[in-house]
Amino acid sequence: MQEASAGKKLFEELAYKPKPAWDRLKGEERQRVFTLAEGYKAFLTAAKTEREANALILSEAEKQGFRPAEKVPGRLTPGTRLYYNNRGRSAALVVVGREPISAGFRLVGSHIDSPRLDLKPRPLYEEEGLALLKTHYYGGIKKYQWPVHPLALHGLVVLSDGRRRDIRLGEEAGDPVFCVTDLLPHLAYEQMEKKAKEVVSGEALNIVVGNLPYPEEEDVKERIKLAVLKLLRDTYGIREEDFISAELEAVPAGAARDVGFDRSMVGAYGQDDRISAYTSLRGLLEVRQPAKTAICLFTDKEEVGSMGNTGARSRFFENVLADLAHREGAESVDLAVRQALARGEALSADVNAALDPSYQEVSDKRNSALLGYGINLSKYTGARGKSGSSEASAEFTAAVRDLLNRHNVAWQPGELGKVDEGGGGTIAQFLADLGMDVIDAGVAILSMHSPFEVASKVDVYMAYRAYKVFWEPEK
Repeated sequence: MQEASAGKKLFEELAYKPKPAWDRLKGEERQRVFTLAEGYKAFLTAAKTEREANALILSEAEKQGFRPAEKVPGRLTPGTRLYYNNRGRSAALVVVGREPISAGFRLVGSHIDSPRLDLKPRPLYEEEGLALLKTHYYGGIKKYQWPVHPLALHGLVVLSDGRRRDIRLGEEAGDPVFCVTDLLPHLAYEQMEKKAKEVVSGEALNIVVGNLPYPEEEDVKERIKLAVLKLLRDTYGIREEDFISAELEAVPAGAARDVGFDRSMVGAYGQDDRISAYTSLRGLLEVRQPAKTAICLFTDKEEVGSMGNTGARSRFFENVLADLAHREGAESVDLAVRQALARGEALSADVNAALDPSYQEVSDKRNSALLGYGINLSKYTGARGKSGSSEASAEFTAAVRDLLNRHNVAWQPGELGKVDEGGGGTIAQFLADLGMDVIDAGVAILSMHSPFEVASKVDVYMAYRAYKVFWEPEK
């Protein structure tokens, strides 16, 4: 073979080009990718709401020795594993480090809510021979993607006396499913002339739930609605008024699936951002004696701005730090918290858009992440001039890059679309507001915010490894 020229050797030495993450796998590591993906698919199938995800995360954590913070007495010692459950919708898992919390911590933060259809407070009505439920969509969706998909209902109803009625209907074999209807092509001429965002209106996302009327009686006008109400009462013990104190979500029914002849990808609802939740959870469960306290934060409400007492903007995380500082015996808890935040380091674990070969025109190909090329690092997010974004410093970006390189974790840089095309945000800006160093680090996916998102299994694996070595570098 002809020896490479000096110029080619120099180019290979100096130039940067991401390489497929699959090429980094050695020995049995490829099988570990597929094994991890099986657990990930099971998680996606079981956890389709923030409450379900939170409960499953804490259940898995308890199996690995984590205990509720209120049940961990006395001073904290290195290696102590505890968790904080915030109203069943967000949580923080902690492995106490060898250094005091005032010396800083390492945090990986994700969110466990996903776009969906929420039921309105008074959802049930009857019209033209059907019983339907009115919805209010949650998060950024393409409304036209949601009709004619089988939907399941997940959530809970809290009765006026405080009793709970948990509902999960449409997932098991033999369960009924629900759906939003759409116009047949024969009658959709005017609909097809509309802009995509107007093809289906938010008020048209009504879910069909019944057609069988209550036995005929002269003074009963809404017989189909009455029949549905009777079924709800007989099955769950709820009345129409109880919908007002309910959290019921319509989500795509069915299990996560392998995608591709080679089964190299995962297709499922809710991978934004439960892909980060699962991989960070798996990484933290393997952390034993970190130098700095390792924290895995799972937040709610990211898809609607991170507001509320379970979102990243709440005081929940600061309260966690205050409790840790108090349990370590800090002389001034307030000072210790401020020092911890100023010295804290965080990965904002959230997905990014993978370059789609069918829609390349919306992306800058030189600065877009590719499916199967490893975890994506984004120095900034935001939209149109980085609006609504924090930006990682050069120093922190270099430190993370060096960490991943030293541990053979495949990574790639990426932005969300062309400069003036659009954009998006993560919880990074809210973590940065508290004073810590933050960079976005997550998996690039296809069809983000759709009922069926697609991720590469090797990227899932690289995210798990990245989060794990961030907390506790391998020797």
